Amino acid sequence: MLVRAVPVSDARGVVQEWVGVHTDQTELTRTEDARARLFQALERTRAELDQFAYATSHDLKAPLRGIANLSQWMEEDLGPSLGGESRRQMELLRGRVRRMEALIDGLLEYSRAGRVRHRLERVDVGQLLEGVRRVLPLPASARLDVAPGMPVLVTERLPLEQVFRHLVGNALKHARREDVHVRIGVREDGDARHAFSVADNGPGIAAGFHEKIWGVFQTLEARDKVENTGIGLAVVRKLVESRGGRAWVESSEGAGATFHFTWP
Repeated sequence: MLVRAVPVSDARGVVQEWVGVHTDQTELTRTEDARARLFQALERTRAELDQFAYATSHDLKAPLRGIANLSQWMEEDLGPSLGGESRRQMELLRGRVRRMEALIDGLLEYSRAGRVRHRLERVDVGQLLEGVRRVLPLPASARLDVAPGMPVLVTERLPLEQVFRHLVGNALKHARREDVHVRIGVREDGDARHAFSVADNGPGIAAGFHEKIWGVFQTLEARDKVENTGIGLAVVRKLVESRGGRAWVESSEGAGATFHFTWP
C-alpha cells in the first residue's frame, strides 16, 4: 500500500487536516515481479541459444572435415591411377565442403549479431579500416581508398569491424573486374551519429533487388560462379539496426553500388 498526503493549513499556518490518497500496489508489484522473471528467462534463453549454436556448429563441421580428409586420402592413395575427371570431382567435393563450413560459420555469426554485446571502447575508425585492409585478400590491381577525417568513436569495436569487413569484402567479391576500386567515406548524420558509405565500381544492382539482397541466403549470382554464402549483408543490417542505425544501398545497373549505414 502506498500513501501520499499533503497538509491543509489555516491562515495562521496551523495544520487543520490532511488530504491524501492511498494506492493498492499489489498489481504493480506483481507486474514488476513478472517482468523481472521474464527478463531472467530471456537471458537464460539467450545463453542457451548461444551454446546451442556453438555446439551445432561444431557437430556439423566435424563430419564435413572428415569428408574433406577422406577425399584427400583417397586421391593420394590412388595416385596416378586417378583420372583427371575424377580428380576434378574430388576437388569439387572439397569445394562443397568448404562452402558448407562457410554457411555454418555465417549462420553462427548471424545468430549472434544483435544479441551479443561488447564493451564500449575508444575506436579510431581509420586505424580499424587499416586492420580490415590487412585481413581481406586485396588483389594487387585493386584499390581501397579511405576518406580523410575518419572519426574516433566510443563504441563496440568488433561489430563495427564486422560491418566494414562484410561490405568491403562484398565489393571485392562481386566487382567482376581486375581494377576494382572501393571508396569508404563518412559524414555526420546528426544525433551524435555518423553515416558511413562503401562505394565500388562494380556492375551495380538493379532497383528491384535493393531490398532482397539484405535477406539471409540471398545472392544475385550462382554460387558456382561466385563463392558466396548470402549471409554477409543480412549480418550487416542486423548489426546496424540492433545499434539503432539503418543500412541501405544506392545503385543502378552498370554504375557501381554504394552501401550506406549509420552508426552511433
